[in-house]
Amino acid sequence: MTRARSSLIDPGSTPYYHCMARCVRRAYLCGEDHLTGKSFEHRRQWVVDRLQALVSIFAVEVCAYAVMSNHYYVVLHINSRDVESWSRDEVLQRWTALFAGPVLVQRYMSRASLSSSELSRVDEYVDEYRLRLKSVSWFMRCLNEYLAREANKEDGCKGRFWEGRFKSQALLDEAALLTCMAYVDLNPIRAKLAPTPEQSDYTSIQKRIGKTAGAADIKQPSMLKAFQCQGQNPDEALPYILHDYLELVDWSGRVVRADKKGSIPEGAPPILTRLEIDSDEWLKTMSWNNRFYRAAGRLKAMKAYALNTGQQWLQGLHICSRLFKAC
Repeated sequence: MTRARSSLIDPGSTPYYHCMARCVRRAYLCGEDHLTGKSFEHRRQWVVDRLQALVSIFAVEVCAYAVMSNHYYVVLHINSRDVESWSRDEVLQRWTALFAGPVLVQRYMSRASLSSSELSRVDEYVDEYRLRLKSVSWFMRCLNEYLAREANKEDGCKGRFWEGRFKSQALLDEAALLTCMAYVDLNPIRAKLAPTPEQSDYTSIQKRIGKTAGAADIKQPSMLKAFQCQGQNPDEALPYILHDYLELVDWSGRVVRADKKGSIPEGAPPILTRLEIDSDEWLKTMSWNNRFYRAAGRLKAMKAYALNTGQQWLQGLHICSRLFKAC
């Protein structure tokens, strides 16, 4: 049953969301059309560039992304604390970098003299824009509308480019976030488009590895949310160590390929033990979208999310109870 986006994205339940958008019919986001021989590979960079531009404007951070041929995945974090600290001018500067805004806002930005009632109206706009700048829906809208316009302009056509707005899943705890980020980063490997994470073009894992390789002082790309080992305040960083995460993704990628013919190699990265994730269930969950729908997390978090969003049942409750052991 279709539900309103406002009931699915609840920052009070979790600031982390997994989103996916897919092209309609045979439209190509990227890749090569084997029927016509036309390549759309250059469009992959459109997605990355637009993500980087939006991250510099919104209070929404990118944790992971992967750009595929006719769809893309992105894991987002809502940074509510930052947006509340922005001044009136900063909010308006950020919003008007995307939209011109009403005449009154344009006058304020041009430093025209305004009456007290006009300033009050400007502040109402600021309150509205502040909410939008921490909205996953507005972030995804500004991403998808831009890509659709650019693709239609290049193709010389009009009409729908995406199947729908976008699909979203709430990631209710650290275990769900870790699982989903690894799933996203491993997409090109699972699709046999790349043999290793460092060769997975247009993914967050490749961007992190490229920045980390050979560096004495590890600095992650500015467009990606940082890991704890980068000297960040723990409250502002992803709840994992970068090297542990890279090791985990590499291990998961090897096992997913090997598991089709043989057994799971002995041993597991420490982070799996710390988060109490069952190894066998982890491997099955590399088919993420077939197991979860609206949300993912430990059983207690799933039940609380269902209650908060007015749902009596969520797909994946049994799977979550097996994958993520109760704390």
